[in-house]
Amino acid sequence: MTVDFETAADPFRRELLAHCYRMLGSLHDAEDLVQETYLRAWKAYDRFEGRSSVRTWLYRIATNACLTALDGKAKRPLPFGLGTESATETDPLTQDHEVPWLEPFPTDPAAIVTERESTRLAFVAALQHLPPRQRAVLVLRDVLRLSAAETADELEMTVAAVNSALQRAHAQLKDLTEDEVVEPADAKALLDRWVKAFEAKDIPAIIGMFAEDVVWEMPPFPQFYRGPAMVAWHLENQCPAVPHGARMIATEAGGQPAFGLYLRAEDGVFRPFNLQVLEIGQGRITRVSSFFDLTLFPGFGLPATA
Repeated sequence: MTVDFETAADPFRRELLAHCYRMLGSLHDAEDLVQETYLRAWKAYDRFEGRSSVRTWLYRIATNACLTALDGKAKRPLPFGLGTESATETDPLTQDHEVPWLEPFPTDPAAIVTERESTRLAFVAALQHLPPRQRAVLVLRDVLRLSAAETADELEMTVAAVNSALQRAHAQLKDLTEDEVVEPADAKALLDRWVKAFEAKDIPAIIGMFAEDVVWEMPPFPQFYRGPAMVAWHLENQCPAVPHGARMIATEAGGQPAFGLYLRAEDGVFRPFNLQVLEIGQGRITRVSSFFDLTLFPGFGLPATA
């Protein structure tokens, strides 16, 4: 008895979204590519012969769709990855909407460890430096744990070519990725302090939670700030929040703590301002990536007002 397409394919929709995100670095593009994957698969389902699992078949379609979408496209960076110096008090703060910025990925706290670790901003940002086919090989081999033979079949490559591509990808990522981020056992207490300090715009309390080399970045602004003193200057002079004029709603992005930041408008309603994604290491906040693309809010389950 043939299982209908919806029953056979729907259980894999979430993991395919994560897969497309790793390949593309964009939540919006990943959602579009998953839709395209399911449309292609639905049209071809009557010809599916079952020589592989439905999951493997869907991944093949999704990976090829991603490779096509990446053809000729620029990598998606974060401001800190542009190779520029930290901004100072004399640098104007400007936006650049021409750059296709890396986007965060919403993860459920109950998501499997593989999804949480492999959708972290730092990991996906590092993937952006790989050519698309190398990127696909690394994701299929290291994240999805496919064998070299299975990966070769997925990508229509030889096993030798897969092994060579994986070796080159590992060599390049070794220079790009940082040490694994280990969140402390008392992260909840740190994050509670963060919310309290940010809503009160208590700048000494905020910077007191930072590592010495903390990075604060804000796509689509290409400028970033490094070090507690520069971040403090930015918050004091450029952040429009006022004491007790902000509200934070917790969410999660790529296994990292994240917050929707809402500022009080003139009518008294708290409206979205940006989405903060935090990295924590050694009991300190090491990086804050604040995304000003408010179309990200619904994907993270964040309300229109707070």
